[in-house]
Amino acid sequence: MKFSSAIIASACLVATTALGQTPSAAPPPDYDGHLAAAKQAAGFDFTGTLARLCVAPWAGPGGGGGGRNPPRALWYAEPAKVFDNLVWLGTKVHSSWALTDKDGIIIIDTLYNYASGPEIIDGLKKMHLDPKDVKYVIVSHGHGDHDEGAKMLQDLGAHVVMGAPDWDAIAKTQMPGGNPKRDIVAGDGQKITVGANTVTILTTPGHTPGTLSFLFTVKDQGKPLVVAYSGGTSNIPLVNDVPGLTQYIDSQRKMAKAAAAAGASIVMSNHSEFDAAYTKVRLLAARQPGEAHPYDVGSDGVQRYFKMADECAQATRLKAQGH
Repeated sequence: MKFSSAIIASACLVATTALGQTPSAAPPPDYDGHLAAAKQAAGFDFTGTLARLCVAPWAGPGGGGGGRNPPRALWYAEPAKVFDNLVWLGTKVHSSWALTDKDGIIIIDTLYNYASGPEIIDGLKKMHLDPKDVKYVIVSHGHGDHDEGAKMLQDLGAHVVMGAPDWDAIAKTQMPGGNPKRDIVAGDGQKITVGANTVTILTTPGHTPGTLSFLFTVKDQGKPLVVAYSGGTSNIPLVNDVPGLTQYIDSQRKMAKAAAAAGASIVMSNHSEFDAAYTKVRLLAARQPGEAHPYDVGSDGVQRYFKMADECAQATRLKAQGH
């Protein structure tokens, strides 16, 4: 029966075309179609991210989780130099990054309050960097796993940069360790520069209304490489929010376009589950001369990352709509 229906449909299409009429567009992909497209985009590079975004986005709350003051052994990690001018200051789960220059430091994302001192302040010192040299702290979005260390660094003299909606959101809360004072409100295309390092900010609402993503250049043994930093990869807060998922999808496409224009070959995040930071930092120790950097997935890999996130969100949106 299905075979006969396919023949009839094909015949109708040929007849319509013969009469000079334009055939109607193919129907949009269904849930399984988007899932298949996401799987193809993920390949073997982003299997864990695929599972989190497409297979199990309905599991868990949307703020990063983590609880309060878990045992240190569960989260602590040593700092590491990832590129000539980029230091990882993350935990086993969340990431904070330091773009370094002789003129000062830009911190991208902080951590839960309990981890900010041991990982960021002490981590900088272990890497022979002075926390008082931090000029800017750019927070991708206003969730506790990324913003609770902002006040600590602001108190040392750093400016804090955040999207306007997330500044508004955190003003309604009482953050552990205290709230940072409202400081720089990020604008789309805004550039934050310290010495030779420049971070270009892109507004990418979805994960939160004020989510920010970034483009910046790192150096691998002197070779410049462009990073596309996803400020809000998770779609967990949006699983029942159709307008929010649509906004998220638009932001993934915006990042893909910007990353392509910049020639980005590296994709980074603020969660190790999305960019395997904790694992890749350790792979660097085993890197042999001439081998590619573990973070360098090529421009195709960066595009596939955002395509995967796009397709997973489309699948999630269909489910939210009851399809």
